Amino acid sequence: MEAWEAKLAAYGTECRSMGAADIQRRVAGKLAAIQQQLDQPRLCSAAARLMTLYAKTFPGSDGNAAVRWYRMAASAADQSGDPDARVWVRGRAAIALGYEGASLGVADVLADQALALSDRPSLGLLNAIYGKAHAAALRGDRTTALNLDAQGRRIFDTAGSHEQTSDYAVPWWRLNVFRSLLLARLGEERAATDAQDQALAELPATLPRFATHLEFHRGLMLARSGDRAGGNAHATDAMDALPPEKHSLTLRMLLNEIRA
Repeated sequence: MEAWEAKLAAYGTECRSMGAADIQRRVAGKLAAIQQQLDQPRLCSAAARLMTLYAKTFPGSDGNAAVRWYRMAASAADQSGDPDARVWVRGRAAIALGYEGASLGVADVLADQALALSDRPSLGLLNAIYGKAHAAALRGDRTTALNLDAQGRRIFDTAGSHEQTSDYAVPWWRLNVFRSLLLARLGEERAATDAQDQALAELPATLPRFATHLEFHRGLMLARSGDRAGGNAHATDAMDALPPEKHSLTLRMLLNEIRA
């Protein structure tokens, strides 16, 4: 079990800077190996987290692959009996789908399951709250989205991470990446700009892709204010400045949202 935990920690850090295709290749073989050992409850917890990471390498808009893996991850977490894993995999799936703006019904279902499992402040619960907030924003439910943002900030005060570079962590800068896009989607330009500044102030230099996310959020604000050409150009320039091997599916989906 210790060996699997070490692998998960390594993958959680690597996926913050590697592209989706590279992570998919690295994780696929390990996933096949661990799936042969799911008769051991402790390994089910590790498998659930690995499946969640693997699901992130597929576009949520696919409607099949990503959602299928997220549901398998939830099932494996349930089999493990680990309450933290059960909440975390659902919350992580919810924020991934909500942030991408994909399969919003699934994002809501998984987030609601996480909330029903436990109301104890945790990273899983924090992810679930922001997954629901993004889904609400994209549906035009401004009041719900802002209420969930306020709730998420309270949870972060208790459950936020000190770890800065892992997919399993939500430090201050990452919370503000969540909030930056949420507020941009809601047209809250001043609050979104503040969240962007807060994120950039603590974003590790080793994670340039997330600086690109923040530039995309600025592009989205331009587009929503009526300057579609300017928003598209801003986002396209930011993508072009990022080395191709650092590109991600999420960035491509956000670029499509800005262009739409």
